[in-house]
Amino acid sequence: MDIFALSERVMRMDDSVWLRHANGWSVWTRVFTPLAAVRAGWSRVRIGGWALVAAAAVLLWVFLNPRLLRAPTSFTSWAARGVLGERVFLRHRAHVAPHHQTTPKWLAGISGLGILPYASGHRPLGGSGRHVHNHLAQDVVR
Repeated sequence: MDIFALSERVMRMDDSVWLRHANGWSVWTRVFTPLAAVRAGWSRVRIGGWALVAAAAVLLWVFLNPRLLRAPTSFTSWAARGVLGERVFLRHRAHVAPHHQTTPKWLAGISGLGILPYASGHRPLGGSGRHVHNHLAQDVVR
């Protein structure tokens, strides 16, 4: 199964959506999406079933984000070039040199490995995160 093609189909990325996604605001506002997804998962301890609402909000954001803005007037920015390069990789992979196909696959694999501790219920930062929060709060009070 091609995870790249599957994600494009699930997101319903047509040509107009890809052009809108090339807007720098679309790219940069997605930077914190993985953190929001992890936070939604962690919040289940505090807010129970409402964590599903938080997770749904993150998924809705992922779907709506590339559709909310206009296509950029110029495609010379780093963000626009990255998005259009992603599109070329997804749509014309047979024409992409093999050595350029390796990096996206490695990055996708590393990203997948990064989610495993969270999916298995472990918290890589240790505990519930309260220890870090309490420590920071004590520093602020001092």
